[in-house]
Amino acid sequence: MMLTVDEYMALRRLIGSERESEGSALAEDTPKPKRRKTSAYNRRYKAAFKKVSGKYKLKNGNWKSNGFRSAVRAAHKMAGGKR
Repeated sequence: MMLTVDEYMALRRLIGSERESEGSALAEDTPKPKRRKTSAYNRRYKAAFKKVSGKYKLKNGNWKSNGFRSAVRAAHKMAGGKR
């Protein structure tokens, strides 16, 4: 069975409209998941990492060798994990 160009385009539009209606129905039904509250330690770590990361980067912005690992360790130390 051969379709003409017009029949083919009409069939494509029909399939596309079905997909759009299915997608919109799915989007309305699913509620957005609730976000978790960031802990105080995570906020301290984030601030410490931003302060420390510059020491472990090159001038062009790339990490030095083992720079990321060292920055993570230094930030954890500054954030004061265990009490």
